[in-house]
Amino acid sequence: MPSLDDAHPHFAGDGARRQKAQDLKAWFWRDGMYRRHELVRPSALGLLILTSVLFASALIMSEPPARAATSAVTIGGPFTLSTPDGTTVTDQTYRGKWLLVYFGYTFCPNSCPTTLLEVATALKKLGPDAPQVQPLFITIDPQRDTPKVMQQYTRSFDPRIVGLSGTQQQIAAAAQEYGAYYVRHRTGPGTNDYVMDHSTYLYVMDPRGKFVRSFDTDTSGDRMADALRELMAQGRHEGAEGRDGDSRFSLSGSW
Repeated sequence: MPSLDDAHPHFAGDGARRQKAQDLKAWFWRDGMYRRHELVRPSALGLLILTSVLFASALIMSEPPARAATSAVTIGGPFTLSTPDGTTVTDQTYRGKWLLVYFGYTFCPNSCPTTLLEVATALKKLGPDAPQVQPLFITIDPQRDTPKVMQQYTRSFDPRIVGLSGTQQQIAAAAQEYGAYYVRHRTGPGTNDYVMDHSTYLYVMDPRGKFVRSFDTDTSGDRMADALRELMAQGRHEGAEGRDGDSRFSLSGSW
């Protein structure tokens, strides 16, 4: 059974982070939604992981698309990570692109490869619109996900998917900004005898770096592409009208 020492305390930081968790718990309990995550046992992991699960559950509450329901809570924020070739990148590096951000690891048995396959399908489906989208795969397992492993892994799905890594502290900080969680479960005495439990949401960020919606692991590539096209069209329309928008997000589920 894992201990709390194996969990990254994404919600144990400053008051803003605690307020984020409390606000999302309010959304969660308002609609009475609950979604289990593979391998998660909240009673064993304690309040820390339960709060993280509640945060992730809020992302998939069923709401009409395109900013119909909003909250002052923000998802996403600054990060500093590195690409497999050693280039340092930040959230500012990708301004002007629609981002698909996913936290996972290359040893993941199902949710990670499934999601990346659908992302690759979405890119193909988008055709000439695909260059407007940048998928980012952020490892939660830098110990095993070396630069070479990351590059080979992401390219096996689509060369346009960029793998990002960093120090444990950098990755934890990025995950905290996105409300993502991950926990290491020991499976044996060896250094590499472990698996990672993690949230499985694909975050969609607009070209200004604002969270728009999420896709869950069951969303097909075709549906992702359709949703992204609609968001792009909406973004162009708002740009033509000169709207600045705001930092609030819609709690949209999958279509």
